[in-house]
Amino acid sequence: MKVPQLCSDLGGEGPSVLDLPIPSELKAEWLALASRRQFLSRAGKSLAWASIAGLFARGGNSAQAAEMQAAMLPHFAPKAKRAIYLFMAGAPSQIDTWDYKPQLAARFDQDLPESVRGGQTLTGMTASQTRFPVAPSIFPFQQHGKAGHWVSDLFPHTAKVADEFAVIRSMHTDAINHEPAILLINSGNMIPGKPSIGSWISYGLGSMNEDLPTFVVLTSKLPIFANIQALSSRLWSAGFLSPEHAGVALRSGGDPVIHLSNPKGVPAALRRAMIDGVADMNRQLHDRIGDPETNARIAQYEMAFRMQTSVPELTDLSDEPESVWQMYGEKAREPGTYAYNCLMARRMAERGVRFTQIFHRGWDTHLNLPGRMKVLCEDVDRPTAALIADLKQRGLLDDTLVVWGGEFGRTVYSQGGLTKDNYGRDHHPRCFSMWMAGGGVKPGITHGETDDFSYNVVKDPVHIRDLNATILHLLGVDHAKFTFKFQGLDQKLTGVEHARVVKELLA
Repeated sequence: MKVPQLCSDLGGEGPSVLDLPIPSELKAEWLALASRRQFLSRAGKSLAWASIAGLFARGGNSAQAAEMQAAMLPHFAPKAKRAIYLFMAGAPSQIDTWDYKPQLAARFDQDLPESVRGGQTLTGMTASQTRFPVAPSIFPFQQHGKAGHWVSDLFPHTAKVADEFAVIRSMHTDAINHEPAILLINSGNMIPGKPSIGSWISYGLGSMNEDLPTFVVLTSKLPIFANIQALSSRLWSAGFLSPEHAGVALRSGGDPVIHLSNPKGVPAALRRAMIDGVADMNRQLHDRIGDPETNARIAQYEMAFRMQTSVPELTDLSDEPESVWQMYGEKAREPGTYAYNCLMARRMAERGVRFTQIFHRGWDTHLNLPGRMKVLCEDVDRPTAALIADLKQRGLLDDTLVVWGGEFGRTVYSQGGLTKDNYGRDHHPRCFSMWMAGGGVKPGITHGETDDFSYNVVKDPVHIRDLNATILHLLGVDHAKFTFKFQGLDQKLTGVEHARVVKELLA
């Protein structure tokens, strides 16, 4: 049957799967094929059932057990239904943003005391320096809000919503270079292949909107085109979880999701029939082989079909009033900008997207930090404040957790040359700053302290494992009980080392 004839025969209802022009012998041949993985799957199941049946419910290749555990979540009443993670890739300088150190002005160009540095291993970019001159921030700080948050003048708009967030000044991490550090904070492990935090949340809590992905990723257009850290899909990968829990990246040009539109000449009814046909064959395959990823493929095809309607509606901003553009700024009209992505995050929060992550790059300020920071902060300041204010005025901030930060901090000493108005900073894992707002966070507080050089944590340290445990807790999940059996281990987002919920941050 020719495609035009089939299209005309479909009508408004579309054909059943049995009407598809797929020869029965082809289906039989396809089902008879056995890959190495399928053979091993069958063999593994036979051995498992021949052994202790009770163990099957706990581990190995037990998708049923995993689904049962996920169905038991949340562990307790959540404060947040959804989360928006604003990730500043490249590591913002805490000394120039949230960790005010006025006493450093008197130490300009003095060597950082060895007692402070403590023999720390340095990156190859500054390890050969003969001096480590202290570089105070050139940016003024002022107190804002009822609690008196110290906020750099780089963030005049964000300062206006200071009473809505809690600043964590005592963050620290294990990695000193970008790739392992950004993997560690996003997946709990420096080695690729583990699920991202968004994937864990998707797996554990599921969807609040069947027509949109549970986990959405937005990468922002570059405000600076030098020293940019690469981003890869492993930062929003599902790892060993089912692939349906991976982040869906929305694009700024063409189809928001690649191949979302039907090919030219293929009407929706034919696409529906094709999906039904493939789903029928996948169900037969699952019945014979039992690979849990087969059901994931069926679910993904169905989601893709529903997204053909839901995503264009999501990205159609024509219904936004002028007041919204005044709030987010004119850049929000340009798809792919950070401002546009913040507005999209609010729209996704309204529509029940469980986890939205916005990446903003360029924060790797080894040289010319003052000039770069002005551009970067101007790009994110107004939209970030608008997102917080917009969520609050719509009644969404109370149950939407917002997180802002990067993968580590920057050194107090200058990398390269130092002048009164120019300096750079190297990577620094020992301390950095982040903030959290909404979703059960105690607003207007500052947690943790660093020393006079913003080099070491001296009070209330918060490791990124603690941060991830706290994010899960606010969403109603006990990080210690939230596991997935893989390679014989009860895998967790927070790993095997100690992690604690930072209860001081909870409202």
